[in-house]
Amino acid sequence: MSIPLIDLAKLTSASDAVRQQEIQSLDTACREIGFFYLVNTGLPNSLMQALMREAKRFFNQPQQVKNAIDIKNSANHRGYGNIGEEQLDEVTHADWKETFDMALDYPADHPLVAKYPTMYGPNQNPRDPQTLEVLQDYYVAAFEVAQKLLTAMAQALSLEDDFFTRCFTDHVTVLRMIHYPPRPEAGHDNGAGAHTDYGCVTLLLQDQTGGLQVKNRQGEWVDATPIENALVVNIGDLMQHWTNDEYVSTAHRVRASLPDVHRYSFPFFVEPDYETQVTCVPSCQSADKPAKYQPVLAGDWIQSRFDATYAYREEKH
Repeated sequence: MSIPLIDLAKLTSASDAVRQQEIQSLDTACREIGFFYLVNTGLPNSLMQALMREAKRFFNQPQQVKNAIDIKNSANHRGYGNIGEEQLDEVTHADWKETFDMALDYPADHPLVAKYPTMYGPNQNPRDPQTLEVLQDYYVAAFEVAQKLLTAMAQALSLEDDFFTRCFTDHVTVLRMIHYPPRPEAGHDNGAGAHTDYGCVTLLLQDQTGGLQVKNRQGEWVDATPIENALVVNIGDLMQHWTNDEYVSTAHRVRASLPDVHRYSFPFFVEPDYETQVTCVPSCQSADKPAKYQPVLAGDWIQSRFDATYAYREEKH
């Protein structure tokens, strides 16, 4: 299995022939692999480099500075996560990484915060205004890319263009910075355990270190080798449910960094409004293939996956 390249400029081309051909390639990638590289995204190279720079500065701060915005202090899962806080694979070690999560910033008195306090609310921001500005700029830019991609996916599935994008008014999309420090000993090779993502799609910006691996249909782990300025995109569980398993959410993992090697990556977890009713799309069911999944609120699904992954959230329930 090789991970295909999808060109966002072609997906949004004014030429109907060019656009339709790339939409077909996108559809094939979503059905057969669930992973692809996205090139010509329009994300400025300067912004991607700034995000890398600010991540290094943020994670290089003294531990007590990072702990001041510890994610365990946030009801809605925002802020800094220490090494070992997350265990994506329930069988192996906890993940050897530290993280920072942010999403849309809702004031504590917002009605959605009162209704769904574990998914909406204020961010815990880095104290450096420059870091925060870069994070916010990247969040906005990556969201625009995601909306273009979801429009193309709707077209591939013979749906209305805005079938997915109209579900992103009060969305719970998360931008995460991840630092994988050098692994402590040879036996601990688990940077991020094998898992599938929870939401619609994930747009990943990674540095040139490598380490991301994708599980193919034969059960073999294939390297998702970094490509300069490309995003790695994968289908999430929610999209798999929405499409009745037509679009596949594929397991992936990150091998721990080698001694003296630091790895940085930036997943953008594209997740719709909490109250999005996820029901099998019309083009993915038939008399021969009825809907496999009961309708579910997007937020309820994502919430259940969070609770299974983070010990500190289990303790609060």
